[in-house]
Amino acid sequence: MTDGTPRTAGPTEPAAPAEKPAAPAEKPAEKAAELTSLERTALYKSLGNPLRRRILDYLGRHGEANSTVLARELGESSGTTSYHLRKLAEQKLIEEIPEKSGGRERWWRSLPFSHTTPDPATMTTEEYAAAEHLALLKIEVDTGLFRRAHEEYRGPQGWAQVQRTGTWMTKTDLHDFVRAYQELLDRYSHPDDAVPEGARRVNLRFYAAPDPVGEWEGEPTGP
Repeated sequence: MTDGTPRTAGPTEPAAPAEKPAAPAEKPAEKAAELTSLERTALYKSLGNPLRRRILDYLGRHGEANSTVLARELGESSGTTSYHLRKLAEQKLIEEIPEKSGGRERWWRSLPFSHTTPDPATMTTEEYAAAEHLALLKIEVDTGLFRRAHEEYRGPQGWAQVQRTGTWMTKTDLHDFVRAYQELLDRYSHPDDAVPEGARRVNLRFYAAPDPVGEWEGEPTGP
């Protein structure tokens, strides 16, 4: 999911939709339909729900599960997990596994998912609030990953890797770099149904933040 942290102060009123900023290139056949503001709001609320996040995390790590398995593993009732599974399915974040489901026994797996959060200035008040809540939750997770990467670093040949740099780019350079970054992910990643022996699930994050305007003797280094 490609997104950013909304500004501290949200929009004062709904704004007209703006052109979608440059995002990682997608194959035309895989490009998802543009979501409406209401659909994005529902998506952010769903991803910000603690139990639904735990369900998605479990499915991402274990591949599949039913409501009974999730209830046992997450300490919830099967009725509760069943309800949240149906809601996640409605948003096409997961899907039922037909060959394993029968009667009231329904098995689920996660679906490939990609989304680019729009400019906060184009959001309605409700959408902005949901996006901000989700972004703050992600910052907590990412802070933990950042600390782990440093704590578990065992040199350039280890599993944990940390790269930090600063350089000069135009906005076009930056957008081209982001596309190339996505192409690298596609080249070196393996789908869930074709994981090679010895592979581990790896968490990667990419951020780009220009220096503030005026920091370099008045040069226009910011937006």
